[in-house]
Amino acid sequence: MGPSIVIMGVSGCGKSSLGAAVAQAEGLPLIEGDDHHSEQSRNKMSQGIALTDEDRDGWLTLLGEHLRAAPHGAVLTCSALKHKYREHLRAAAPGLRFVFLDLTREEAQARVSSRSAHFFSASLVDSQFAALESPVGEPGVLRVDATHAPAVLLAQVSAWLRTDRNAS
Repeated sequence: MGPSIVIMGVSGCGKSSLGAAVAQAEGLPLIEGDDHHSEQSRNKMSQGIALTDEDRDGWLTLLGEHLRAAPHGAVLTCSALKHKYREHLRAAAPGLRFVFLDLTREEAQARVSSRSAHFFSASLVDSQFAALESPVGEPGVLRVDATHAPAVLLAQVSAWLRTDRNAS
């Protein structure tokens, strides 16, 4: 199996933008995690109701199946807020790496509040931070400052991936 990467963090941190850029730069398919939420989960989030671990279980299993279906690697955008969610994904794709887009609560709130046409309610930002278990210190994790310019973030991720490949 080739290298797969999860672009993770709270809502509003820039997962979709960075994920698309990394996928293009690395020549990998992009799996947009938000596209795979059930209609029930989308409805809950649009009403400001936080998802439970049970709501996320089937979603994480489906995302893991997509990772397994990409033997040459893929880029997945997924909040992956809790350690057990990351472990669920790691079980599906051994060697999986994570880029953690770190962002303050205030910046996340501002970004989510300014979005239009997205199902995620800005009232859920606090629940994202309540659920977040930092991945810093876990194997295969790069923490980046989500307030940096997209080009800077892409350069950091690409350099990390090259270093990681050369170390293998």
